[in-house]
Amino acid sequence: MKTILIVEDDRRIAQNISRGLREEGYATDVIYEGINGRQRALQPDIDLIILDINLPGLSGFEVCRSVRAERPQVPIIMLTALGEIEDKVEGLELGADDYLVKPFDFRELIARVATCFRRVGTQVDSIPDDIGQVANLTVNFSTKEVKRDQSTIDLTAKEFALLEYLIRRRGRVASKADLAESVWGLNFDPGTNVVEVYINYLRKKIDRDFEPKLIHTRPGMGYVLKEE
Repeated sequence: MKTILIVEDDRRIAQNISRGLREEGYATDVIYEGINGRQRALQPDIDLIILDINLPGLSGFEVCRSVRAERPQVPIIMLTALGEIEDKVEGLELGADDYLVKPFDFRELIARVATCFRRVGTQVDSIPDDIGQVANLTVNFSTKEVKRDQSTIDLTAKEFALLEYLIRRRGRVASKADLAESVWGLNFDPGTNVVEVYINYLRKKIDRDFEPKLIHTRPGMGYVLKEE
């Protein structure tokens, strides 16, 4: 499964893009400002970047320049409200593969994503990878079957969505805000404990009676699924 990074400061737009891409079979990461966006874009598991220009902290042009210097092959689509020809030229000269002006038709974005992948010779997977595995935990994304030590574990739809998010990002910390937005489609409310509640549900089902423990809390940061 290809992972697409969305660096966009408008949370509504970013989450709508993320939701649409996930429905098309992609994994997504969303970051709302430039400095962390650049850091994430440099990681090797990111396959394509959708990048706004007007970002807090570091502009999309600066992010594009930095990424191009270190990852010359990763496709970058500039996504911005700026429609002047000078802005398009600057983005393309800095190494962007394509340029899309807001507002846009989501079908056009999907087509451009597919075109970018074809350009770099990485055929887009039409079907997500079937199996995710960490230690003795196995998740079949197609059949929604979860096993631990060959024992079948029954999960609700939302529990499975949470587990899928964690296992696709195994080894990486997911914040409560990331989980609330990606699994529930919510802007994170610090007053709600829905993430903690469902993490506890998962722990009881996939960790409590098994070794090694796989769901770990990182105080002040979030949760990570990994074998320690």
